[in-house]
Amino acid sequence: MTTLQDTPRASRLHIGLFGRRNSGKSSLLNALIGQSLAVISEKPGTTTDPVYKSMEIAGIGPVVFIDTAGFDDDEAELGAARVQQTERAAAETDIALVLFQPTADESAGGDDEELAWVRRFQKEGKPVLAVVSQADTLADEGHARKEAILQETGCMTLAVSAKAKSGLEAVRREIARLLPADYQLRSITGDLVAPDTNAVVLLVMPQDIQAPKGRLILPQVQTLRELLDKHALVMSCTTDCIDAALAAMTEPPSLIITDSQAFRIVAAKKPAASKLTSFSALFAALKGDIDYFLAGAHELADLAEAARARRKADDDAPSVASAFGADEGASKTKPLNVLIAEACTHKPLDGDIGRIKIPRMLRQAFGEDGVTTRTVSGKDFPDDLAPYDFIIHCGSCMFNRSYVLYRASEAKAAHVPMTNYGLAIAAMLGILDDISLPGNPFETTVENE
Repeated sequence: MTTLQDTPRASRLHIGLFGRRNSGKSSLLNALIGQSLAVISEKPGTTTDPVYKSMEIAGIGPVVFIDTAGFDDDEAELGAARVQQTERAAAETDIALVLFQPTADESAGGDDEELAWVRRFQKEGKPVLAVVSQADTLADEGHARKEAILQETGCMTLAVSAKAKSGLEAVRREIARLLPADYQLRSITGDLVAPDTNAVVLLVMPQDIQAPKGRLILPQVQTLRELLDKHALVMSCTTDCIDAALAAMTEPPSLIITDSQAFRIVAAKKPAASKLTSFSALFAALKGDIDYFLAGAHELADLAEAARARRKADDDAPSVASAFGADEGASKTKPLNVLIAEACTHKPLDGDIGRIKIPRMLRQAFGEDGVTTRTVSGKDFPDDLAPYDFIIHCGSCMFNRSYVLYRASEAKAAHVPMTNYGLAIAAMLGILDDISLPGNPFETTVENE
């Protein structure tokens, strides 16, 4: 059970275990964490949906292990669905452990599938560790097998035995060595707030129906914690108290961070000397492909402006088509088909930003007939993005950076522009160029004392 003191899963290093059915993934996971979490059985396909286990590793910090279904699962009814879940787990993996059986089964293609998964992760630029499992069943404890795989893949290869508890510490050490260069170095506010300067920051946080009773939403909590770590002076208020908050300050705040839904109000009241951003915009830079998201936001602003100009021209001028009795519908532009992606899987609420507010803003910008929307939640993200003209993603506080970057790469491959909630709202309000983003997300990260 997650508590308020736990590190959120999205902020943990994701370590995925991949291999064939009965390759020893679940046994290795149990041995690494010292618990019987994953069900172990001689029957192939015991692990169906990915199993997530959060823990702390000395020298690394908070991690989450992902035990996946076998990538060779060919069961008629459910095998493909299980492999799809494994593919999704791969997308959010920061470090991959690919398990090789103690002896290659030549009747099942030898090591072809394992090698393909190793090369997949290598191509994606993700650290990967090859692991010879069940090494206790081999006379040389897996040494020859390990050397052969190392020669084939070029990646570090270890031999382990969950049963004999051998090689486990070597796996932990190698995970520490394979840590991504930017792990725990990225900062939410980056160079927008310099540490140890007592920078004054105003947080505008509407407490509406979507705010959980008795606590703040995760991006607000994480941003506030980072600002405290930087020794910033933080004042918080709701949207209706902005005037009072600003009046209570002896000088304008250096930065105002608001909920994106309050952009219009806050932008109108912002002192000229204060920079403005939003929690969602900051998380776009923290977790996503910010260059791609910014390009998408500018394209959305251009599309919205063009749509408004077309509607104004239609309102100001009589229809030539009507004068000649032609079909007016034939000249209409195709509606913009927008995919809206939520990381959360909460029950839809009145005033929900992804299902109500952003679609309403899109209709206001493009006209009632000028846009169609589809909202998905959690990991329910379409495999085929070709039908969509645009993607608007949430701030992704519930996803790790690897998974958000995977989604952005899928959008790029499909040539579909993509941005996130905060940038999209700023674009449709015409204030995108007034929004500040961290120029360097690594420059001003501070270590906990």
